[in-house]
Amino acid sequence: MKTRSLLIIGIVGIILLSSLGFVLNSDDKINENKIRIAYFPNIGHAIPIVGIEQGFFEKSLGNDTQIETRVFDSGPQAIESLFANSVDLAYVGPGPAITGFLNSENHNVKILAGAASGGASFIVHPRSEIRLASDFAGKKIAAPQIGNTQDVSLRSYLSEHGLKSADKGGSVIIYNIPNPDIYTLFVKGDIDGAWVAEPWATILETELGGKRLFHEEEFWPNKEFASVLLIGNVDYVEKHPQVISNFLTSHHETAIWINQNPVDTRIVFNDFLKSYLGKSLSDDVVDVALSNIVITDDPKSDSVYSFAKKADALGYLGRNGYDLTGIFYSFDSNPSLEAGN
Repeated sequence: MKTRSLLIIGIVGIILLSSLGFVLNSDDKINENKIRIAYFPNIGHAIPIVGIEQGFFEKSLGNDTQIETRVFDSGPQAIESLFANSVDLAYVGPGPAITGFLNSENHNVKILAGAASGGASFIVHPRSEIRLASDFAGKKIAAPQIGNTQDVSLRSYLSEHGLKSADKGGSVIIYNIPNPDIYTLFVKGDIDGAWVAEPWATILETELGGKRLFHEEEFWPNKEFASVLLIGNVDYVEKHPQVISNFLTSHHETAIWINQNPVDTRIVFNDFLKSYLGKSLSDDVVDVALSNIVITDDPKSDSVYSFAKKADALGYLGRNGYDLTGIFYSFDSNPSLEAGN
């Protein structure tokens, strides 16, 4: 428990430092010799973590391009940084990717590639009686920030089973809070379950005795859905075609390396956590978490459109409908980028 508490403190520290970096380093002028990348300290973000830590991105980009990283804990933070021109590329879930596209000026934020499929689960507290969908009634459930990918999935699941959250007149109480706070409430027994991404799902299961009621991919066609996507500022992408082409090539090659080297990936990920947080996860937790995710550069486009329908049904995409035309960046219209596609 002491180790986990330190991990939580470390993650909170990252959020604070990242926010400080956002304030101090925001610059309206794009640095011609720099690429700024945002990602999360989650195993689903293995591509950027491994790509950075192993030097794969640096090797592909060469000495002329400096890499700067921002480690965030939520999609909204990354989207805000893209809007503020504080980062150029970001790894986020489909929820933030969609809202980023719809709310950016001239749809200036678009999906460049996939990064992971699956990797989210619903974990039941060991003292809870949740066994079926109908058991959610009257229970306290946690998910990350409202509008977050897991939040949309949770609320859609409830709707599909005739249930509503308390804020919509139903009986299911939903806490939209950061993952570290979900962990704390789970420890105290103040929630009945949580819909979370890896490695948090495995942490709640293996270290706190939670029961994995289901993997979210069970509800998706072919058991796959985009859980992490690479999005970018179109202005940067089109001003730096060779940099982006090289980066996307490295992104693709890193995905292959991860799938071929799961043990080495675990070592790299844990070394990353230890470097940034001061503590790492157990080998078993990382191995299980990684096995629950498919690392791929395929954006699973059909699932992105399906996810948008769910978010829209919940009222998250505005009152006047939405249009995702052009959300996937067209590399065919920019031949200089095709090599990285």
